[in-house]
Amino acid sequence: MHHKSTIDNYQIDNSSRQIPPFPVTIPSLVLTLMIVAIANQKGGVGKTTTAINLAAALALRGKRTLLIDLDPQANSTMSFLDIGQVVRSVYDAIADPAVALQDVILPTGLEKLWVAPSRIALAKLEAKLVGEMDAHFRLKDKLAPVRKDYPHVVIDCPPTLGLLTVNALVAATHLLIPIQSSYFALEGTDDLLETIEKVRARPNPALRILGVVITMHDKRTALARDIRAQIQKVFGGKVFKTVITKSVRLEESPAYRESIFTFAPDSSGATEYYRLCEEMMDRA
Repeated sequence: MHHKSTIDNYQIDNSSRQIPPFPVTIPSLVLTLMIVAIANQKGGVGKTTTAINLAAALALRGKRTLLIDLDPQANSTMSFLDIGQVVRSVYDAIADPAVALQDVILPTGLEKLWVAPSRIALAKLEAKLVGEMDAHFRLKDKLAPVRKDYPHVVIDCPPTLGLLTVNALVAATHLLIPIQSSYFALEGTDDLLETIEKVRARPNPALRILGVVITMHDKRTALARDIRAQIQKVFGGKVFKTVITKSVRLEESPAYRESIFTFAPDSSGATEYYRLCEEMMDRA
């Protein structure tokens, strides 16, 4: 399997600072204003699990955080809200010039965390915006007025490299790539890196890859260890030290409309996602 070396062009500050255990109080001066897109066109790699729990971890740090659900499946939305109560969604904000992003944002049960919800209508966005000159910039433009209200923004992308994901990459300051610890983990990586390169070439040259996080890892198996070594070989220092292991608790928490931090605060998933948040902020 051949993988482009374009990833080596992206500069990441690989700090050797020790990751503190969860929870921890962080001085506000080290908190960075950031918009993080969680993207990988492969489905089932832990994008939504990573998005909802990183957003919750950022909120626990005491800063107002906005989770934007760009996936028409709306799993991030349903992890915090009753979908039946969602009247207007991100689709309305992006497609309708008269609807502001702030008009669709809803509070969650977690202090400091808000959600810009998704509905299945988002699947129609590409057809709706075909031929529009500003199609790739819609989310970036809608985000601009609320940036001061939400120092941290996390965007859950759909499992495609279409218009929705490109909108996220154009709007984002940083990108985090979850890769499942599985045999086909690196399939499609070239396509994702090519898309990132195109976005960096013109619409968003400031986009930085924060790193790659290995998800659903089963450290007991030889295969998982081999795959982790393979991912390390391809991405090198871009791979986060924190690895997200397989966890029943992580799978269960969205059903109760909770993040892992309130659903199972003593679980390995809570510890790992908080450490990933710390490591991510170190690199930002």
